[in-house]
Amino acid sequence: MKNKRMIGFLLVVSGCFFWGIGGTMSQQLFSQGIEVSWLVSTRLVIAGILLLITQAIFKDRRQILEIWRQKYTAFRLVTFAIVGMLAVQYTYMASIKEGNAAVATLLQYLAPVMIIVWVTLRGQSKFTKKDAVTIVLALCGSFFLLTNGSLSAFAVPLPAIIWGLLSGLSLAFYTLYAIPLLQRFDSLVVVGWGMLLAGVTMSFVQPPWDVDVSNWTGSTVFYLIIVIIFGTMLAFWFYIESLQTLTAKETSLLGNIEPLTAVLATVLWLKEPFGSFQWFGTSLILAMMIYIALKADQKQDVVSE
Repeated sequence: MKNKRMIGFLLVVSGCFFWGIGGTMSQQLFSQGIEVSWLVSTRLVIAGILLLITQAIFKDRRQILEIWRQKYTAFRLVTFAIVGMLAVQYTYMASIKEGNAAVATLLQYLAPVMIIVWVTLRGQSKFTKKDAVTIVLALCGSFFLLTNGSLSAFAVPLPAIIWGLLSGLSLAFYTLYAIPLLQRFDSLVVVGWGMLLAGVTMSFVQPPWDVDVSNWTGSTVFYLIIVIIFGTMLAFWFYIESLQTLTAKETSLLGNIEPLTAVLATVLWLKEPFGSFQWFGTSLILAMMIYIALKADQKQDVVSE
């Protein structure tokens, strides 16, 4: 059991690490003129297709169509794709557009608090000392990491706050709603179809083929490949796969490695300065990760269908 938990731990940390790297690469693509809506639809469609191809080659290919044969699983998959996968992407980008990335990321990572409140109210888990410690470490760590201790980062319009809160809610929904599907189908199938459906839906707003490539350079193609393969395909797959061995609370809390990775990538790659409060925030997030790894829940969360 401990080995399985460690695998889940490594999966979610790796997935969120890839998310953070993908976010930094996306920022570079935006600076080169790539539209946000085009990047969202393109990376979702391509990553979804690649995941389903991987399932067909290496695992049970029958599951790819089997998930559509029952109305319940088909409906749940479509809901997961639109209300979960696509909503997480759109609300987060909208919050950044209306405000800034620091506030958007911090509000999105209220998702663990939302998950803990939800499972506690439904009687699926008790609020424990571990929950309190991890929430404090995660929120304080993210705050100092993203703002360097300055409250001026929160001088943002109300729409940015609303979109940010919706982003956190979408991430909480995305995490919890996938669990019943994962109990019946491989994560490659669930995430692959979720991405493909979300990408096709977004394509009505911005088709992947509607893009001007005349100004693209080699770096544009390189960044795009990293965003699609690592920042989308592997990141979402690893995150969802970790729910097989970790609780929804643990997976969402460990997601705080994403802003840490994004900030560190910005510092090391883009040579941005790293403040003393950011080092303090980094230490809090690392402390949270070690605490979760050492303090296993005695009883796993169960999400009813």
